[in-house]
Amino acid sequence: MTQDFGFALWGEDEDHEDEQLWALCEAAENLFADRPAPTRRRYELLGCVFEGDVPSALGFLVLTLLDKNGEARGEWYLEDARVLAVRVCARDLSRLDVTVEAVRSDQQPDYPERVPLSVGFGLVDAQGGPLGHCRDLAEVLPAEDPPPHSVRLLGCAVRGPLLDVLERRKKRRLGYRHLDALDASGEVLAHAGHPDIVDWQPSARGPGLYDLTVHMDPQPSVATGIWPLWWHGRPVTPNLWAPFDRTGRDHWLGPALHHQGRGVDRAAGHTYRLDGRHVTDEAGFFCALGEAINGPGGYFGRCLDGVSDALCGNFGATRPFTLVWHDHEVARRSLGVQPLTWRPATFEELLAFLRNEGIEVVLA
Repeated sequence: MTQDFGFALWGEDEDHEDEQLWALCEAAENLFADRPAPTRRRYELLGCVFEGDVPSALGFLVLTLLDKNGEARGEWYLEDARVLAVRVCARDLSRLDVTVEAVRSDQQPDYPERVPLSVGFGLVDAQGGPLGHCRDLAEVLPAEDPPPHSVRLLGCAVRGPLLDVLERRKKRRLGYRHLDALDASGEVLAHAGHPDIVDWQPSARGPGLYDLTVHMDPQPSVATGIWPLWWHGRPVTPNLWAPFDRTGRDHWLGPALHHQGRGVDRAAGHTYRLDGRHVTDEAGFFCALGEAINGPGGYFGRCLDGVSDALCGNFGATRPFTLVWHDHEVARRSLGVQPLTWRPATFEELLAFLRNEGIEVVLA
């Protein structure tokens, strides 16, 4: 890829098996915008029995679809779920009807598809722990979704199946696709989203080029301050992520992952030093951990599951090893603050996780 293009559009091949390059685009217009708050919807969990007391905050809630024999036949997800009301079920006084407010997860049906003679739904938390069971689910006054966000991909050199569709040589449904932002050398800088192509026209930027209109979620405005720091490749200065808020720090970890080389892991028994001065939130911990192990711009997971994966190899470190956590009191004071719907890990929970993974943590 050349540095003349800022974005690469990828899609499935005709067999829907492999990914192929569909277009290289010079620029993207209207890509950056602060997303509107996710649409919060109200649901009734009808005829519920809980394992214990009904929690006020359910967090990431998994509804497991059960068949007539109580066997799992699929899952459906609600995010940031919190309980608004609890009352005795009118049809069964031994059960409860629970009103919850939550965000419906993307990339899933609007409503869970019930199987014939289903006995209802199992309720499971984000860690797979059982919460209880409900007999049915109903959405209360379905909320109206916001209009899609439009982005224009400008000066696109189109190829393959997409070119056939644009030039009307073939009629086919364009399957899965994703957009990558490219750095100065033409390498992937960050994942930019999943565009849905809705219109196209010849581009004024040159013969044979197209401008594509797509619907996709925008990149957060904070990315306009992060991507330039990665434009010439992985940064050499530590803690460039520190001035950003939680959203920016989480976004920082995307380029960090894309620029993480898969080299030889250092031998077990190594000692790494974590600069804890800026670990004021969970995303900051993952940024600092990545840099402790792999240097400025380093990556070693963007969530606890990601850290577990990195510990399996090819991310720079071999366990067991020692992590010296400097200025740990910053994290002790800052982490684990309880919001209404979801609580990030506390300092003590992070320590327990690291030690359980074979990492000796020294607090300094």
